[in-house]
Amino acid sequence: MIEWSKDSEALRSAIGDLGELLSDGHADRDREQTFPRAQWRALADSGLFGLPFDTKWNGIGQDLMTTMYVLEELGYSCRDAGLNFSASTQIVSVGVPLQRFGSAALKDRYLPRIADGTAITAHAITEPGGGSDALHMATVARADGDGYLLNGSKAFVTNGPVADLFTVYARTGDAVGVGSVTAFVVERDAPGLALGRKISKMGLRSSPFCELYLEDCRVPAENVIGDPGSGFRILDHVMKWEILCSFIINVGEMRHRLEQVISYALKREQGGRPISDHQAVAHRIVDMKVEVETARLWLYETARKVQSGRNVTVDVAVGKLLASTANVHSALTALQVFGGYGYTTEYGVEQQLRDALPGLIYSGTNDIQKNRIAAMLGL
Repeated sequence: MIEWSKDSEALRSAIGDLGELLSDGHADRDREQTFPRAQWRALADSGLFGLPFDTKWNGIGQDLMTTMYVLEELGYSCRDAGLNFSASTQIVSVGVPLQRFGSAALKDRYLPRIADGTAITAHAITEPGGGSDALHMATVARADGDGYLLNGSKAFVTNGPVADLFTVYARTGDAVGVGSVTAFVVERDAPGLALGRKISKMGLRSSPFCELYLEDCRVPAENVIGDPGSGFRILDHVMKWEILCSFIINVGEMRHRLEQVISYALKREQGGRPISDHQAVAHRIVDMKVEVETARLWLYETARKVQSGRNVTVDVAVGKLLASTANVHSALTALQVFGGYGYTTEYGVEQQLRDALPGLIYSGTNDIQKNRIAAMLGL
């Protein structure tokens, strides 16, 4: 059992108090696929984006576990899963690698704007032809005078259409390998950077994404994060944070869904008694409870190991598998319990299912996670 401090509880409670404001109009935003500017500003004003960043950069100075604890409440309180996903991306995409690996000048220049939400951030990793195969990325960066010229394209850039700052990963070495990738901070108005149109998608529709194109995009040498060739190590660090932060939000969403399903099952009657009396329904709800608690415990335990400096390669992969599959199963179960009403838009259950499905793909597909676990088992 984790004992949270009074400060942690206060931070979590403050986000919970914003739930109604953050959720207001979420169904309209989902239908229209619009980014929630007003709600984004409310999250920025709450300090959420600055949770893990040092106070010298407008942050709150919390550790990973406390950051997750507050983000779990965001998932529980806010019905706009797209906003939740964009908020997680805001924290992990540029800010997290900068704080750990960036130069003092880069931190001073960018972290205050990231922490207070005035600069929206994104990371550009995946490529149209490469999927999760980051080592074989085709985007290249060539040293040119006092900077680099980047050429290539990136796909599925979350927050891309509205972002001000990007972490772009590009190959700087000729040989394929962990030492051939470099991470760059690239500003939206950098010469040679162009954004594609916003792409319509199935779920998380208030969180926009697009393709990103680089044609002799000039980036100053001082905008390299860490050292040239250290991009894969940086990406490994970022992906740990991304999985733990985004999927603990899903845990909060699952907790809220569980309460929604229990309430409906107790009220909905068939044959003169509530459907919760039927063992088939009750057992489905029990499965929801077991899955959400298992995912929750695993993610927090993995975060504890991260903070203690332990190897969590398998733990992170297992956590991603547990949480993503539990979220989809939870949403499918809610759809079954609600029956025909779940298939309508009235209760928002169908939207929850659409929002859960991408978790099987982003942050490294579940098949990739199984490959990683298999490799660590010597298979």
